[in-house]
Amino acid sequence: MNGVLRAVDGVSFAIHDRAAIGVVGESGSGKSVTALSILRLFGPLDKVVTSGEILFDGVDLLKLSEAELRHVRGRQIAMVFQDPLTSLNPVMPVGEQIAETLRFHRGFKKPAARGRTQELMELVGIGEPARRYDDLPEQFSGGMRQRIMIAIAIACEPKLLIADEPTTALDVTVQSQVLMLLNRLRDELGMALIMISHDLGVIAATCDFAQVMYGGRVVERGHIQEILTRPNHPYTAALLRLVPRIHGPVERRLAPIPGQPAPVFGVARGCRFSARCEFADARCHTDDPPVHDFGNHHVSACWLAEERFAATLAQE
Repeated sequence: MNGVLRAVDGVSFAIHDRAAIGVVGESGSGKSVTALSILRLFGPLDKVVTSGEILFDGVDLLKLSEAELRHVRGRQIAMVFQDPLTSLNPVMPVGEQIAETLRFHRGFKKPAARGRTQELMELVGIGEPARRYDDLPEQFSGGMRQRIMIAIAIACEPKLLIADEPTTALDVTVQSQVLMLLNRLRDELGMALIMISHDLGVIAATCDFAQVMYGGRVVERGHIQEILTRPNHPYTAALLRLVPRIHGPVERRLAPIPGQPAPVFGVARGCRFSARCEFADARCHTDDPPVHDFGNHHVSACWLAEERFAATLAQE
């Protein structure tokens, strides 16, 4: 298939020290590409069309050379990927994989790196680190492998940690443990966190703010409680209707979103959610919706946003 693939279009947000922002949306919405773009892990610049700025401590990451970026990746901005089994070297002891980061980025000698690695393993909840230092990834459970990935990511005490679907392959109990670990580390190390997830529950458990993405664009952004209790964009509201609830009528059924995700090839006209939106009118299919600001950092890109917001206030 030929054409321009617009994976991310016009995404803009800011994150401050110690803050946590969640990026949520269904598969193909542009969440992971947004995260990868921050560290320029989207491939050679001659194959990708980019515009705008990615500012980190006042420095535009898009203007750095690959050599300069290597001093940012891992040292100042670190990333935890979705599947630790494909990220870890299967034939290299896990301790050595953590220590390698310390030697490369912080210049640790081998004995010092081994000692600090054991401290990091203990910090992320891996028991008996001295004994388990030489174990291979296959000797750990999925949850423990993810803890190893987190240990690698925080080894250089980065200012920003990006977690891309870090709990997707884990069962509910282990998922909760990993999320609590990330919250604790954010507090202890004073780092900022960007959490990428399709699960609003994960975002609610770890983040102060959330931005909802659809078709490569941000359709709504605000404080997590505002997003959960007063969604203003139809897509956000539709996502919330997909969340199972323990309390309430037994006969309540989950309401799937009709239709297919927005096409990623070519130039889309109008609101990208319009083909699946129950409230869409003619202008939604032809014109980009304006971004409405409702205060408390709550914004929504929808032609009917102001009407929906007024209706929500009237019900309170």
